Amino acid sequence: MTTEPTGQTEPTAPSASTAPRAPLSPATLAVSAGRPPREQGGPVNPPVVLSSTYVSRGVQQPGELLYTRMDTETWHPFEEALATLEGAAEPGIVFGSGMAAIAAVFSFVPAGGKVVLPRHAYQVTLGFADDLAARHGVDVVRVDVADTEQVIAAIEGADLLLIESPTNPMLEVADLPALLVAARERGVLTAVDNTFATPLGQQPLALGADVVVHSVTKYLAGHSDVVLGAVVTNDADLAARVRAHRTLHGAIAGPWEVWLALRGLRTLALRVERSQANAAEIARRLTAHPLVEEVRHPSLPTDPGHERAARTMSGFGSVLGLRPRGGREVADALVTAVELWVPATSLGGVESSLERRRRFATESHTVPEDLLRLSVGIEDVEDLWADLDHALKVATGG
Repeated sequence: MTTEPTGQTEPTAPSASTAPRAPLSPATLAVSAGRPPREQGGPVNPPVVLSSTYVSRGVQQPGELLYTRMDTETWHPFEEALATLEGAAEPGIVFGSGMAAIAAVFSFVPAGGKVVLPRHAYQVTLGFADDLAARHGVDVVRVDVADTEQVIAAIEGADLLLIESPTNPMLEVADLPALLVAARERGVLTAVDNTFATPLGQQPLALGADVVVHSVTKYLAGHSDVVLGAVVTNDADLAARVRAHRTLHGAIAGPWEVWLALRGLRTLALRVERSQANAAEIARRLTAHPLVEEVRHPSLPTDPGHERAARTMSGFGSVLGLRPRGGREVADALVTAVELWVPATSLGGVESSLERRRRFATESHTVPEDLLRLSVGIEDVEDLWADLDHALKVATGG
């Protein structure tokens, strides 16, 4: 059967080359970014190159590899993938540890300069700042990062504002948009430690941050088997300075560790989704537990950081704070009583862990003695709850 022509042409679907393409979701980018070119017979995953040096004659040309302390192709896929997730214009810069990355950021502060940072932050970050004060006369100002007016007043004349949000271990949430705008208006360099939130939880560069820092050891790698850090920025000059610092200080990462971190990154969205859901459910149950004094997690409507986190983040994170009734002795007993939760420092692994933070003499003295920091993993939430509930009863004799 044939049809008569109507004089009109049928609409055709746009071709693959002209159809507008929706931006990929962060969950997809975590899987797809940093892959090798799609060549017939080529590998799906990038290779690991185990070489400390490269063939080189004469003067080194731009982009030419020379020596692994300076650069190696095994870093590039992870650096590309992290930059993609953070929405950065420049490739990420991987370091041998999170503190190596923090040290690179602190290198922007001159001798006699001024740095503002949260009073509750990673204890080694605070210790590094104190060391700068002792050795180089740097003015270190600690602030309540949740008090926006206090922070803005403190950054006058500062060289660097370093923000954790949520903070470690108190889980205070900063008004990032307001603080970053205020710092830019005053010419203050800003860095945001995005370890707790991950790039899936918040995008500090999009909010106006100059630099983002990660302890890759935590959620990005996600399996408690590597120690790495990273710096990400949109600014080419800042990126060049950070790379120069890495080269001069030898703060480099091993190729195997970076390859493992990239492999871990592929499941970031799944791990974060599960661990955040577990954390929110456990926090909810703990608020009604008769043996619990206080719970901190931004998912709780009663938490001081809830409104800000709901406004500026796309998730509430997987770390929560717990203070059991009975003080420090009960907190220590609870850590001993758990069987599934792992008593260990660090966080962000697939396994759930906990520790009393003031067991470290270098922890901020305004952190309560009985505060337990819980890093919630991806186990079945009912198993995690049963173990924690049992440990609370054992620790308190309930």
